[in-house]
Amino acid sequence: MSLFKRIVSKLTNQPEDDEQQSLEKLGDSLKNADLDYKFAQLFTHSGGFFNYCADEAEALHTLNQILKIEESHSVFCCDKDLQSFLDVVKIPYTSDLATQNDTAFISCEYLIAYDGRIMLSHNNILHYHSSRLPTKIIIIANISQIVNNLNDAMGKIKRTGNIKNLTSISGNHSKLDVAANNSTKLFLLLLED
Repeated sequence: MSLFKRIVSKLTNQPEDDEQQSLEKLGDSLKNADLDYKFAQLFTHSGGFFNYCADEAEALHTLNQILKIEESHSVFCCDKDLQSFLDVVKIPYTSDLATQNDTAFISCEYLIAYDGRIMLSHNNILHYHSSRLPTKIIIIANISQIVNNLNDAMGKIKRTGNIKNLTSISGNHSKLDVAANNSTKLFLLLLED
C-alpha cells in the first residue's frame, strides 16, 4: 500500500487493505514460479475455485459435480461448443441471460498470472455487464490462455483484433466493474491443450 493511502486510512480510521497486501506479497513470492502455478495460487487466494482437468472427459465430470453441488437449475451459456457439455449433463440453459439463470458457464480470453484475474470480452458474455452475471460462474479455459500480465494479454488482443468490451473478474467477482461481491462463486476448469 502506498504511503499516501496509509496516511489517508489512518486519518479516516479505515483499516488498511490487508487482503490486497497479502495478494501482492504472494505474487512477489511467486515471481519466478511457472505461470500456471502462479495463476492457480493467486486465483485461489482471491477466492476462486481452481480445477485442473487433464482432458474434456474430466472437465465434463467436474462440471457435472459443480452443477450438482451448487444445485444449479438454469445456466446462461452463449457458446455453442460449451452448450454441448450442458446437453450431456442434461441441465437447462439459455443462450441469452435470463432472470432464472442461477449459473453462468462461459469461456474466457486470457488468464492473468500476475494477479489471478480472468479476462472476459464480448465473445464470452455477449453485451452483458459482468455484474449482471449469475452468482455462480463456471469458466473453462486452456493452459495456453495463461499470460504473464495484463500487458501481454492486451498485446495478444491487439494482434487478433475485433475483441471488444473487455473486463476482468477474480475470485471475489469483478475488480474493474463493481465493488467486490462476496456472494459470487467463481469456478475455473483449466484444461490441457
